[in-house]
Amino acid sequence: MASSETVCCICALFFGGIFCTLIWTATAKHTFQIDYENNCFKKDGESFRYISGSIHYSRVPRYYWKDRILKMYMLGLNAVHTYVPWNFHEVMPKKFVFDGDRDLEHFLQLANSTGLLVILRPGPFIDAEWDMGGLPAWILKKSNVVLRSSDPDYLAAVDQWMNVLLPKIRPFLYNNGGPIISLQLEDEYGSYFACDYDYLRHLVKLFRYHLGDEVILFSTDASSIHAVKCGTVDGLYATVDFGPTENITACFEVQRHFEPKGPLVNSELYTGWLDHWGEKHQVVATSIVTKALDTVLGLGANVNLYMLIGGTDFGYWNGANTPYAAQPTSYDYDAPLSEAGDLTDKYFAIRDVIRKYKKVPYGPIPPSVPKFAYGPVPLKKLSALSEMLDVMCPSGPVKSVYPLNFVQLNQYFGFVLYRTSLPKDCSNPTSLSSPLNGVHDRAYITVDGVPQGVLERDKMLSINITGKAKATLDILVENQGRISVGRYINECKGLITNLTLGKDFLTGWTMYPLRIDDAVGQGLKEKSHKSFLSSTSSTFSAPAFYIGSFDIPSGIPDLPQDTFINFPGWTKGQIWINGFNLGRYWPARGPQITLYVPRHILSTSAPNNITVLELEKSPCDVKPCVVEFVDTPVLNATVSNIFPGRKLLAGGH
Repeated sequence: MASSETVCCICALFFGGIFCTLIWTATAKHTFQIDYENNCFKKDGESFRYISGSIHYSRVPRYYWKDRILKMYMLGLNAVHTYVPWNFHEVMPKKFVFDGDRDLEHFLQLANSTGLLVILRPGPFIDAEWDMGGLPAWILKKSNVVLRSSDPDYLAAVDQWMNVLLPKIRPFLYNNGGPIISLQLEDEYGSYFACDYDYLRHLVKLFRYHLGDEVILFSTDASSIHAVKCGTVDGLYATVDFGPTENITACFEVQRHFEPKGPLVNSELYTGWLDHWGEKHQVVATSIVTKALDTVLGLGANVNLYMLIGGTDFGYWNGANTPYAAQPTSYDYDAPLSEAGDLTDKYFAIRDVIRKYKKVPYGPIPPSVPKFAYGPVPLKKLSALSEMLDVMCPSGPVKSVYPLNFVQLNQYFGFVLYRTSLPKDCSNPTSLSSPLNGVHDRAYITVDGVPQGVLERDKMLSINITGKAKATLDILVENQGRISVGRYINECKGLITNLTLGKDFLTGWTMYPLRIDDAVGQGLKEKSHKSFLSSTSSTFSAPAFYIGSFDIPSGIPDLPQDTFINFPGWTKGQIWINGFNLGRYWPARGPQITLYVPRHILSTSAPNNITVLELEKSPCDVKPCVVEFVDTPVLNATVSNIFPGRKLLAGGH
């Protein structure tokens, strides 16, 4: 919040003119504390209760931060929760990025100038259905490292990161005139198998060293005695999280077991729920959410609404749960503000509950952002991916007797093409198998460019292929997102075990770590290569790039506008617009059909270039080869549940 300072203006005659100096004199210092005697927080000496909402700046374009934060303020919130994903800022070791959509300091400044406090969740682990729970995959280069523990290699990486992050945060602490009133260490650590108190104590000491002794540090865990017991230590104020259908009194009794005095806090009251590919879109009725919120506030508790706006997992940032199930590109979460920041009935119903307990801001609420249907855009096939390896892998391939995983290849996201030769004649269909479930996560198989099928983790471990001896076997492996919670966050990607052809292990691999985003950003160009091989399969075609462009007239007011892109007849792949990686599409599986396209990536002064990597089957041979821009999202397409009767580990979220 704005600091309490007095400005004095001293003016004097100096060389015939007026010379004025501004002198800043500090008055009362800001304080934010826990009042154990009165079971509340105290802000500047006065009793205080926060009503907060979660927004992940990493899932909302910087262009829209102000719009979303203002809508949160107008809802009646007085604080926001946000995570800091470590891997979003340090994708490669010691290469830190804090600009553009990663400008955390600008996000904090916007919250402050809007009048919202901040509860910051800097991890180092965050879950959040984010790739690897926010931990950078390069940590796994130490093959025996124990994540989220006092393992020396892990702590060295954590210390290196926090020595960069925490000094950036310190000026934004409330006692320093900024908006941050508290910080959460780790995330639901009590649900992790390690239960390493020395690790938590190390984090407390590290945070205190950089941030001082005045700021409140807290933990958040599921509302069970065991979870909180392993999730907190001295120096952390223990809070809980729970959903709107749980026994609220019983959940707070768990917190009271560890914090007999002090404010009641639900750090995550779920307003919706997360999706997985191949499952139905999750919704939580507004009436259920508002009833729970009313009960929590009626108890005098502090609360954070998770999520207030979900946002989008652009690029490759989505996480996954176990048994393996990846989240889609949309993180809409059925939240009060939609993925695109639209106002919903749930938003206004929550506002009505909040106004029973505090004054909500007076004035107009920023409206939903307009959407525009630009219509169909024709695409044309540019090239099979296998024909562009010199562009996609400029550093050249890596050779090994046995396949290497993504981390061993310094490839932390996206795709790797594994290539070898058939060691024998397979004129008759021969089984290509991953007997130890070693394809992480999905592999697209061709022999001499002819598509053979797909191997998929946990689901399709063997297919029959045909080809002559010494024919080229290409296996394009997609990392569909790392597990974001639980003991398996240390999983490897790629071909993590040997494949067999019949009874024989395949050897002699040439591996191409693909820098597709760099190549797309530089502009893909058509090359003179051998003609495309026609597919013998009605189900699959070889992975290939398709390109097209469309113009947005510059003379029409308010264009460009947000839009959504639909994929009629397409199967599964990745899409870029003007070099920006929108994310994964998979209408063949659902439930998400359209992808959100924010206006700031579009142009009215130049053609808007579309690049599609279709991995399985395009419509271009039999139907119009188009993608279509529409003004309404489709996130709830009916799909058959490909995970019948199983329970997913999805953390508290």
